[in-house]
Amino acid sequence: MKSPVRGPTLSDGEEGSDSTPLLKGAPRAKAAPVCCSARYNLAILAFFGFFVLYALRVDLSVALVDMVDSNTTLMNNRTSEECPEHSAPVKVLHNQTGRRYQWDAETQGWILGSFFYGYIITQIPGGYLASKVGGKLLLGFGILSTSVFTLFTPIAADFGFGALIALRILEGLGEGVTFPAMHAMWSSWAPPLERSKLLSISYAGAQLGTVISLPLSGVICLYMDWTYVFYFFGIIGIIWFILWFCLVSDAPETHKTISQSEKEYILSSLRNQLSSQKSVPWIPMLKSLPLWAIVVAHFSYNWTFYTLLTLLPTYMKEILRFNVQENGFLSALPYFGCWLCMILSGQVADTLRAKWNFSTITVRRIFSLIGMIGPAVFLVAAGYIGCNYSLAVVFLTISTTLGGFCSSGFSINHLDIAPSYAGILLGITNTFATIPGMIGPVIAKSLTSDNTIGEWQTVFCIAAAINVFGAIVFTLFAKGEVQSWALSDHHGHRN
Repeated sequence: MKSPVRGPTLSDGEEGSDSTPLLKGAPRAKAAPVCCSARYNLAILAFFGFFVLYALRVDLSVALVDMVDSNTTLMNNRTSEECPEHSAPVKVLHNQTGRRYQWDAETQGWILGSFFYGYIITQIPGGYLASKVGGKLLLGFGILSTSVFTLFTPIAADFGFGALIALRILEGLGEGVTFPAMHAMWSSWAPPLERSKLLSISYAGAQLGTVISLPLSGVICLYMDWTYVFYFFGIIGIIWFILWFCLVSDAPETHKTISQSEKEYILSSLRNQLSSQKSVPWIPMLKSLPLWAIVVAHFSYNWTFYTLLTLLPTYMKEILRFNVQENGFLSALPYFGCWLCMILSGQVADTLRAKWNFSTITVRRIFSLIGMIGPAVFLVAAGYIGCNYSLAVVFLTISTTLGGFCSSGFSINHLDIAPSYAGILLGITNTFATIPGMIGPVIAKSLTSDNTIGEWQTVFCIAAAINVFGAIVFTLFAKGEVQSWALSDHHGHRN
């Protein structure tokens, strides 16, 4: 494995291109094996951590259907008649032992959206704390606290929707630190030419968590009752925390079982990339155009992601008129495709950089363009094929799947431009990227008051236009090298 080398000194760290990220003949550390390595063990544990994290996030969206009295649901039913019902309802014996609540559609919306009000608050503080105290405990306790709060969900529901909303806000506070903490850990663990692989593995757990938890929560509700959804995933989260606490270290230097060769490989590959500054360079950081390019891309991507995550089951049921059993599987299918795409794109991205000498910024731009414009095209297409059920599912699946390319695009560009402050940068970008989760579904709901195909076409076109805008901004203003303000010696560094 070739190591990154210093390029020419840059006056401000914002100019130049890293068109030759690898220089032949440069001194390089011998790459440590992948099998049983500490860095890949970290990626796998992080994978399961984010699996649990997203299971804890989306379990309520499934359980809430069972928590609400059926008469209340019927009063809010607005199924479109534009498409004929193409499958007969499947009669399944349903467990009815769980308590039901009289919550109207507006109340349900507040319950589902309350998570983001906590989530947005701890993004930047989480990144800052991770840079000071390390990401291990911050990430671990973030997931542990969310798991414990999840166990108390049935009790909170009994106290009323206000208590449940407060609990969900607390869960959001716990989850808000997790992504910045993980980025901060990877700044010490991920060799530059393995970043795409390692980060795509760890964050792909979020997609698989969505894929498995959606139908699994439905099965638990069907054969047991909704309370067991929260007990099951809460206990799984606690078990994960124990493994994380025992097996993970903040940095290679403090890991108990890492081999000497792997430690030297990681440390030597990062030697010229990390800053020794004790204070955070807030002003030059916030003035950095490459950072704001990531902000725009992250915001744009999440607009489509959160809109579909929240409303795809509604679209499947109310417009395409799939029954409940089909809906659970088909709503999860796009995220399975995204999971596969994330894993594969990470391998391809690092191969392009390490073996084909593609520059970092070229790879980030290509993957972001595919991961944002591709979904936009297929999302619009899905809205204009009418009642062709099969094609609609195919287009929506392709749209979400292609979004997986962004995991090796703008999603990890924080580590390219400022590895020492990657957690803080992700906290900043994820703060803005949480806003679509708060307002996107609300705007989409307001645009689909009559649940017509034309209204949903508008929703899809808006999401697609925002995606394309984000892709263009990132392509024009993103950088692939460490910025001068992120280095203690204020020299730009190529990777």
